[in-house]
Amino acid sequence: MKANSQESKSLVLIVDDEPFIRLILRHFLEREGYQIVEAQNGIEALTLFSQLHPDIVLLDAIMPDMDGFECCTQLQHLDFSKHTPVLMITGLEDQESVDRAFEVGAMDYVNKPIHWPVLRQRVKRLIQQSQLQQKLEAVNLELQRLVTTDGLTQIANRRGFEEYFNQEWQRLKRDQRSLSLILCDVDFFKLYNDTYGHRVGDRCLQEIAKVIKDIIKRPGDLVARYGGEEFAVILPNTDTHGATNVADKICHAVRTLAIPHKNSQVSPHVTISVGFTTEIPQPSSDLEEMIAAADRALYQAKAAGRDRFVQNILLPKSKNFW
Repeated sequence: MKANSQESKSLVLIVDDEPFIRLILRHFLEREGYQIVEAQNGIEALTLFSQLHPDIVLLDAIMPDMDGFECCTQLQHLDFSKHTPVLMITGLEDQESVDRAFEVGAMDYVNKPIHWPVLRQRVKRLIQQSQLQQKLEAVNLELQRLVTTDGLTQIANRRGFEEYFNQEWQRLKRDQRSLSLILCDVDFFKLYNDTYGHRVGDRCLQEIAKVIKDIIKRPGDLVARYGGEEFAVILPNTDTHGATNVADKICHAVRTLAIPHKNSQVSPHVTISVGFTTEIPQPSSDLEEMIAAADRALYQAKAAGRDRFVQNILLPKSKNFW
């Protein structure tokens, strides 16, 4: 039975110092529909693996200079090796050699002289298992993305915010680096919904989410929908000056959208109020207190007239930044 169409695309790296063994393995596996690349030693195998990212490695255990056990160990440290199974081919049948093959990362082994039906099934099974594992991981990643993404705005949701904020809080507590948190609230959004309807309100939130995301461009930063019309921005490794700049840009960008809001009490267009705080997380400090501090600053921005940003500095004696 020939390999199916998916397996026929699979690339097999054969590693053996004996040309005759490589030749008969190549002929057998090519008849099964696989693509073949050969290496005559461990060093060459590592180079080819890095360049070609094969789907499986058939690795001779006994080779000069670098044997199969050492080569297998080295393979585990290369990029793209996570899902690539190694099938050890060995003339050694003692328990110690078998145990060592699995210890260094081999997924299975076959003995010399090679029993071809066994080799056929093991190559096929290992490739299928690898492909299935990759598909499962891709599905799990997509599920994780879905449960942490807001369906309306396609930015992170509250759960995504909480997971990432906790992660960065712990990391920056270890590194003793600055962490800034910005909370935003669309001004008079209930009035906006009452005036224009919820469908228009949804489009308004989508536009605001997009404009904030366009500002927050660093890979380590995160924009999230914190609540109904509330947004949050996590800025790792960002001091007060940097957070002030971002908060100012957010307010300006929302004004620039010029979304009509005839019943707003501060502007003929939609505006946003912003509160933020910056802290170097300490072992004695509280993640929830940082969120509360940003929330207090947001409240102060609203109390001061909205359409502005306020900073709450986490010091024994707080002071506001306007």
